[in-house]
Amino acid sequence: MSLVGSLRGDMPQQVRSLYRQLLRQSEQFTAYNFREYAKRRTRDAFRENMLVQDPRKVQELVQKGLKDLQVLKRQTVIGQFYTMDRLVVEAGISGKDNGGEGGVVRQKEQGWN
Repeated sequence: MSLVGSLRGDMPQQVRSLYRQLLRQSEQFTAYNFREYAKRRTRDAFRENMLVQDPRKVQELVQKGLKDLQVLKRQTVIGQFYTMDRLVVEAGISGKDNGGEGGVVRQKEQGWN
């Protein structure tokens, strides 16, 4: 069996692992818009290249994905320095402080004082 043949069985596992790592790293963004964009872009890129069979092309795509993963890791760390309140579209916890009965109490009122 050739080297390419032996790697052929391992490549789908590497691709799935990369996909999961990219999605997990995307979840680390504190900003909703960045988080959703990163997840959507990851899914779209993998769907777009789902039918690629050429081992060289697959390897190139995996290398590009690994570079993208490094960018995501760097950007999530930078993004954690600039945290903001959660948006209304983010279901669940939002705001800085929870009031009674699960209501959200804003840290300060919005508008002019």
